[in-house]
Amino acid sequence: MKTPSNYPLLLEMFYGFEKEKANQIFLSEPFAGKAMSHTWKEAGMSIRKMAAALQALNLPAGSRIAIIGKNSAHWIMADLAITMAGHVSVPIYPTVTAATLCQILTHSESQVLFVGKLDAIEPLQSGIPAAVKCIHFPHWTWPGCEAWDSFSKGVDPILTNFIPDPQSLSCILYTSGTTGDPKGVMHTHFAHSFSLLTVLDALGEELKDEVFFSYLPLSHIAERMVVEYCGIITGGTIYFPESLATFSRDLEAAQPTIFLAVPRIWEKFREEILKKIPQHRLSILLNIPLLGSFLKKLMRKKLGLSRVKYAFSGASPLHPSVPIWFSKLGIIIQEAYGMTENMALSTINRKATARFGTVGQSYKGVELFLGTDNEVMVKSQANMIGYYKEPELTAASFENGFLKTGDEGKLDQDGYLTITGRIKDLFKTSKGKYVPPAPIEKRLLEHSIISQACVVGSGESHALALCMLSADANSDRNQLQQLLSTIRQQVNLEVEHHQQLAKLIIVRDEWTIANGFLTPTLKIRRGAIDAHYGPRYAAWLLMKEEIIWE
Repeated sequence: MKTPSNYPLLLEMFYGFEKEKANQIFLSEPFAGKAMSHTWKEAGMSIRKMAAALQALNLPAGSRIAIIGKNSAHWIMADLAITMAGHVSVPIYPTVTAATLCQILTHSESQVLFVGKLDAIEPLQSGIPAAVKCIHFPHWTWPGCEAWDSFSKGVDPILTNFIPDPQSLSCILYTSGTTGDPKGVMHTHFAHSFSLLTVLDALGEELKDEVFFSYLPLSHIAERMVVEYCGIITGGTIYFPESLATFSRDLEAAQPTIFLAVPRIWEKFREEILKKIPQHRLSILLNIPLLGSFLKKLMRKKLGLSRVKYAFSGASPLHPSVPIWFSKLGIIIQEAYGMTENMALSTINRKATARFGTVGQSYKGVELFLGTDNEVMVKSQANMIGYYKEPELTAASFENGFLKTGDEGKLDQDGYLTITGRIKDLFKTSKGKYVPPAPIEKRLLEHSIISQACVVGSGESHALALCMLSADANSDRNQLQQLLSTIRQQVNLEVEHHQQLAKLIIVRDEWTIANGFLTPTLKIRRGAIDAHYGPRYAAWLLMKEEIIWE
């Protein structure tokens, strides 16, 4: 078993670079079109002053302090200040409802809430208990909150380098979940370092002065690990986008060396390129020796990925066609797999031996096997302490020390893992037959005209698929009808009879985080889908058309 002394903590690494790289940029965030940069020394001073101001509140050691807001420089500074003050951070997704915010703040007993970059605070105000002290970040002035600068004004910064007990609680991460209330996952400071250094070891080269682009929620374990923590431990620079409208421009300006995206982002990148150059033409151009090489470099630069050493995908399975497509541009996407409950430390595809369609092999120090119903079981020192205030749920989540992931998988002879679905996502038709939605959805998404798909039909006579068409789908309804009919027939030839799709339902409204159909990491909320569309399943199944336009 590894001991904490083998694994320097995040704060220890920060202190080193605060001195070693004092005048180099640590965080850079655009505001009103101008870069607002913070050197390691400047960030350190802000963090030390905020930590001292938090200590001046005289809260008990280990008090919970929450953060809500889109990614920003002060989000990371607040996170580090909480730790430096001897407290526990509680990151919250900026897309939560007031009810969920209230549930998390109350359940975690958070006494302070940092409020950052948000579209608006009014919808959330009813979810903030009166006893919770609110502090807003610079540039984001919210009513009922004290300003960051005024709260820390006149406070002497902490000059000593506080090092927390490695086995003490570092954070409580509330899972976004696709069903039910969020659960508070507890992790220690040591678990963070163990996971991070295990990942870096698997990459096989020393990383330093790396460049990152932070846009996926910092409240999610993958972004915290790959961007915030890896940014600190490599002495790197972290850039942020100003808004969704400036995302492409900001990414192109940053040109990160390490880049993380969820499958939907990689798919959107591909869609954007194919809007400008159709696939048949692109294939021809890429095969022309000099022109092909120039075109690859140009596209990588326009995407913002010209300097990428490591390109990662996580949060949900990536269809094999996507990394194969990007590999032809010279970008090797390394799909990894993990959960909030184990610091995202399960498996990874090594760059030189990536096997597309799988999530790779387990890390050194991680035990993995398939249990009952092919459930993926994982054990390492990165596994959570448990769920906050949920001892029974914690006990039910482990079996002989192994975390029960709830994911169904298969292992090949070389130990490469493929995630085949969620065990709980299986549903029964009225004929008593089980239907696994994930593999069928995967087949539908092989076709570029379908951007999102959800296979449903629990308790119905047959399965059916709700589909959203991609932006570049042909607008000719008759041609689309024929193409979709062919796709349905092809998919049905590849699955068992009782899993075949009776209908494809083409939905009008986009599924988004804002309307509750997607989680913050762009996973489909099946419960929300069923609640919204479910009353129409039976009627759709009675219709004679096989392709139904909602």
